[in-house]
Amino acid sequence: MSAYIRSFSMMDGQSSNQRRGAGDAPSLLAPKSSAFTDSDVSPLQIFVQAKKRINDIFQQIEGYIKETSDFVQDKVSEQNLISKEENVTVMEYLKKIYGIREVLKRDHMKVVFFGRTSNGKSTVINAMLREKILPSGIGHTTSCFLQVEGGEPAEEAYLIAEGSSERQNVQSVAQLAHALCKTKLTESSLVKIYWPKDKCPLLRDDVVFVDSPGIDVSPNLDEWIDKYCLDADVFVLVSNAESTLMLTEKNFFHKVSNQISKPNIFILNNRWDAAASEMDFMNEPIDASEVRAQHMERASDFLVNELKVVTPNQVSERIFFISAKEVLQARQQELKGFALQSGAIAEGFSIRYMEFQDFERKFEEIISKSAVQTKFEQHSHRGQHIVSDTKDVMSHVLNASQTRRSERMTMRKELWDKLDFTDKQLQLLTHEMKDKIRQMVEDVECKVSKALSEEIRRIGVLVDEFPNQFHGDPMVLNVYKKELHSYCEKGLGQNLTARLNSALVMNMENSQKEMTERMSALIPGEKQALSLAFLQSNKREPFEVRYRLNCDNLCGDFREDISFKFSFGIKAILKRVMNRNQYGFLGGSGSCSNAVQGGPRGLPPLPNQSITPMTPTNGDGPNFFANPDDWAVASRFALAAVTSQGTMGGLLVAGFLLKTVGWRVIVVTGVVYGGLYMYERLTWTNKAKEREFKRQYVEHATQKLRLIVDLTSANCSHQVQQELSQTFARLCHLVDATTSEMEQEMKQLDQEISTLEELSGASKVLKNKANYLISQLNLFDKDYLADTS
Repeated sequence: MSAYIRSFSMMDGQSSNQRRGAGDAPSLLAPKSSAFTDSDVSPLQIFVQAKKRINDIFQQIEGYIKETSDFVQDKVSEQNLISKEENVTVMEYLKKIYGIREVLKRDHMKVVFFGRTSNGKSTVINAMLREKILPSGIGHTTSCFLQVEGGEPAEEAYLIAEGSSERQNVQSVAQLAHALCKTKLTESSLVKIYWPKDKCPLLRDDVVFVDSPGIDVSPNLDEWIDKYCLDADVFVLVSNAESTLMLTEKNFFHKVSNQISKPNIFILNNRWDAAASEMDFMNEPIDASEVRAQHMERASDFLVNELKVVTPNQVSERIFFISAKEVLQARQQELKGFALQSGAIAEGFSIRYMEFQDFERKFEEIISKSAVQTKFEQHSHRGQHIVSDTKDVMSHVLNASQTRRSERMTMRKELWDKLDFTDKQLQLLTHEMKDKIRQMVEDVECKVSKALSEEIRRIGVLVDEFPNQFHGDPMVLNVYKKELHSYCEKGLGQNLTARLNSALVMNMENSQKEMTERMSALIPGEKQALSLAFLQSNKREPFEVRYRLNCDNLCGDFREDISFKFSFGIKAILKRVMNRNQYGFLGGSGSCSNAVQGGPRGLPPLPNQSITPMTPTNGDGPNFFANPDDWAVASRFALAAVTSQGTMGGLLVAGFLLKTVGWRVIVVTGVVYGGLYMYERLTWTNKAKEREFKRQYVEHATQKLRLIVDLTSANCSHQVQQELSQTFARLCHLVDATTSEMEQEMKQLDQEISTLEELSGASKVLKNKANYLISQLNLFDKDYLADTS
């Protein structure tokens, strides 16, 4: 920045020493149409540009911190990626940035003028403002502090007194601040005067002037320093060139130097025009350069040795010899269209005017540099600190989100592999269990069919064991049949249960145990116990195969015939012949059964007789005998022919036999035949009726039960299939619940991964923004704060 400031100094074409030794410049004294133009280049623009630039930067910082704060509050906090302290820190930084922006908006360059009474402080300010604004004159004129700063160009000038917000006319400053007026404020009071910026380039460039009462009229110097000097960028000591630096002035600036490190101080030896005019009336002429050298020596010693605020090489740029009144008059004449020299008071005006301009130029350089340093350096560093800390928070968010995303991706891959493995294993187990259930169902069906067939063959034993008393009365016999139905159904069920259930239940339990063990392997370990408990709680009563024979309905069409029938009667003989012709010649195994069935009435059946009807095994061979239906028709025809003739037929047969065999044979045969008839008739008791009833019932039940063997075995196998399928379905439900949980967990992981990717990208962008803002602040420091001198 020093090089930048020096470039403004070189634009005048000569140094301050050359200006002080040069003669009057005709171009300087030529009249101008205005005091300044917008194209004038001023070092104060450094401050203006720096202020605008740092305000722009902090506006970006404010937006960045607000964006970061919203980002942290809305998204980062939900994921717990940063601590509460970091969250609170970001929120506090937002408040700090708001405060810094408010300060930057109010920041300006402040110059305070001090000096003894009537040294011309107010006149110097008026001359720099090119307008007689502040009260000035002989004696103690300024009774309080007056601050002049720029107001809006479109508004009229106004002032505001301390402790009031009322705008007053600038003309009333004479009443408030003039020491000779009756209505005035205290020495420590402040009156702010707002002067339109377009009337003064210094005000336009944010320079604030503070005029003070004489430092020799009030002992409250410490209060003045605390209230008005601590934030000042430049101090101007206005001294009277007709005298020398006084102890009062030195003491005041010693106090200032104790409170402010190396304050920027200018010393103006005012009324230098009077010193020049008095040389003509002295008896012994003295060169003005000697007086100037004397003032320079004392002032230099004060600045360099006592205050130690400048170096010997810099002191010539801090001490000036001027005539403020003369400059004010000349500039007012210029505004009226007259030449500058029309405002001259004494000889040498052009030199004094140029030195005043030199002072203004050096003043602009120093105050601009000082204000940039004092107003913006601290804010720049604080901004860098805030942005850097916020960047660290975003780096933490970026690293944490990337780390967590990597962890979630690993978890998702493991979960996906586990889910895929579970699905494949479930499909494999489903096929295996279906095959196993099918095999077991077939085995159960075969076993039940075989066992039921065996029990049907042994049903005669079961019927013989029926304990109820038999009675031939039809009403009692119906009750007897119903009880016999129930007894047979219960007995067959118990026999089948005893033969099959233990093995079936054991096989069922083994199959269910195998299913449970293999399916439980697909359930997470921490849920296996819970799942098995749930399975047991939902399990119904222990499985038992139910054999639904329903003999009551099945044998409901049984019609017994227990009337007496002589075994050797003509009908019985013809019936036996018919049965023999029907079965005896067609197969060997059925003859035994028929013989037994056709045996004498009242004899118990053989214990090993077969009641299973047999089908011919030679059905496909040649048929050497007549059709059984033909035999049945012939036998019926013969029987009808004999019985239709009645007594006549009997007599014919008897006559034929008598002539053929003789009467003795006939008598013996008749006696034997009659004996047999009497025997059977006498033995036709209730017990015989019971045996005949049970024989007929066994024959009928056997035929009926054989019809439902396949149905019953299929029903039992269906029960087994249903039980195993339900068990497997419950196990599949548990596995499906586990896979559903894994799928839901995977969805949550996908959502979290997406959120983490969004957070990672957003935090990376915010981190890059922080780097950009830090680079902008570093460029600002390099352009405006770096000391290259």
